Amino acid sequence: MNYWLIPGSPKNWEEAFQKGNIWGFSERQSHVWNKIEQGDVVLFYATEPIRGVLGYGIVKTKFRQTQPLWSAEIEENRVRWPLRFEFDVEYVLPPDRWEKDCIRSDIPKFMAGTWRFELAESCALEIIGRFKVSALGSTEEEEPSHQEIKEKLVEIGRMQNYIAEEEYPFDLGRLDVVWRRVPQSVPTYVFEVNVRGDLFRALSKLKHAYDLWSSRIFIVASQTEAEKIQGLLAGAFHEMNNQLKFIDLDKVRELHRSKKYFKTLEEELGL
Repeated sequence: MNYWLIPGSPKNWEEAFQKGNIWGFSERQSHVWNKIEQGDVVLFYATEPIRGVLGYGIVKTKFRQTQPLWSAEIEENRVRWPLRFEFDVEYVLPPDRWEKDCIRSDIPKFMAGTWRFELAESCALEIIGRFKVSALGSTEEEEPSHQEIKEKLVEIGRMQNYIAEEEYPFDLGRLDVVWRRVPQSVPTYVFEVNVRGDLFRALSKLKHAYDLWSSRIFIVASQTEAEKIQGLLAGAFHEMNNQLKFIDLDKVRELHRSKKYFKTLEEELGL
């Protein structure tokens, strides 16, 4: 496994994440592209005005491309970066935190104008470790409310072209949020949001939704509730242990923020 520091403009990184996690090199950078292999770690470095590392990922595949992808290529109607690779994102800051929370280092290898691309493992792990510490230590100023999370889940669903609605009626009362594909269909996704609420009742409704419609079911709660949920899944709700997905409340905020940003960017680009 090798580690690579990949520099690019903030705009190009925005489009790279938006268009399927793809990066590219020019022909004159072929010596770098030829050395990058599947499974290598890449650190996303945004140049001015950010000048810092935004996150990191794992290389999946390499390929040559003859079609323009980035806006700069489309405007010029030519491929500037044909040597491309696809990557999985392990961690990346939400776009509105790039300038404030990116990782900046005084290690000379990371300074603009001295690019070497390939990093020593110790240097790369230092930065990755700082992201992990930051992620573990980050907290929101206020605990999200039940209503806030429901509204964000509805908006996320609509941005993904589902019919998303809250307080969906069924025979055990109302489900917090559902996403449906078409007006006549049953819920494809069902979410119960638990903010200091009754976990047993929330899981009961999700189990019934799964039994009725084979919906994909999610319990949205704080990380402090995860152990309680696992206990219930090991006992009274063991039959749904493999179906239920847990989502942390703060992850909904993060996903909503990122989705909204990229949706706005798509509209600006006319995509």
